Order: sequence, then C-alpha cells, then structure tokens
Amino acid sequence: MNILHIDCSPRMHSHSRQLSAAIVDRLLGTAPHAHVTRRDLGRQPIPHADEDYATALSSPAAFAAGLQGRAIQLSEQLIEEVEAADVIVIGTPMNNFTIPSVFKAWLDQILRVGRTIAVTPSGKVGLLRDRPVFVGIASGGIFCGDKANQPDFLTPYLTAAFGCVGLKTLHFLPLQGTASRNQQAVGTARAALLTTIDATRVL
Repeated sequence: MNILHIDCSPRMHSHSRQLSAAIVDRLLGTAPHAHVTRRDLGRQPIPHADEDYATALSSPAAFAAGLQGRAIQLSEQLIEEVEAADVIVIGTPMNNFTIPSVFKAWLDQILRVGRTIAVTPSGKVGLLRDRPVFVGIASGGIFCGDKANQPDFLTPYLTAAFGCVGLKTLHFLPLQGTASRNQQAVGTARAALLTTIDATRVL
C-alpha cells in the first residue's frame, strides 16, 4: 500500500500535523509495510501557478510546448504522486474559514482539464481512480456540529474540488476548539477522532 501524506501548517508541532501523523500511524498499524510519500506544503510550499503554467494550458499547441519545458513539470509530478497513492492523508488548519493558500496552490496543480478532469456535455468528470482521502482539520473555533459558531467553506470546497477529479471517498476528521481547550483535552479529542478510521475499512 502507498500512502501520500500531506501537511499544510507552517508550524512543526501544530495540531493538524499531530492529527495527520496519528492518522498515518493508525494506517501503518494495519499495513506496517506501506510506503509513505511525504509532501510538506507548510514547510516546503510549492509555487503558485505562474504565467508559464497558465499559458501552457491556454491552447493545445502551448500545452505541447509546455510539456517539453518546465511549465507542466510540477503539475505532472504532483498528479503522479496522487495516482501512485492508495490512500491520501492530509493535515490542514482551517485558516479564515477555509484552506491555507499553500493547499490551494497544490490543488491548482492537481485540477487540470484533460489530465485529471474531462469536460463533457453534462459537466466535468473526474479522471482519477477514487481512493480514500483522510483530511485532518485543526480549527481554533467550532465550525460543525450543534455548537458551530463560524462558517465552514473548507469541507464543501474540498468535497467539490476532489470530487471534480474523481476523489469522492473523503473522510473529514475535525479537531475543533483548539484555541480554548488545554493540551489534554485536545489529545483526548484527537484520540476519539482516530477511532472513526477503524470503521472505514480502507485496507
């Protein structure tokens, strides 16, 4: 089994990093020989889409030229990492109701018409094979459940974005209220979230 492990927080000991690491450890407990590919967007962010990338996508001729150079190289590498993975694990904070910009930069390279998305008369169709995607979300506030007190643009956006490329088996693990809980309470909440992985039967 291949696991693609992505982190988006710039802080080395953030709650989202601890959560994503715990998810990976849980999966490795079932499949100890699994291979883990690491993509640390928080500490090693990829560049946002630039002019060369946008130009390469503007026409078939420009795209062919882009394939010969470096304009599409990063996009291809990131897509191939997703294609090689049997499970994807993502740790991300909720920044201002949604995902961090480093995560959006990654998605902008993954969502590509003609490569991961087909445009049909009835709408866009994903070209990637579906596989489980675990998204560990750390939020200082409460964005879901009966005590929600702020909007959530993160989970509906990721549902739409990943679904657009064919990744529809999403598991959101929200670690909420980290700003007001002590470390012990956060650890207890994190442990409770991890029990939900056992019921997914991904392996």
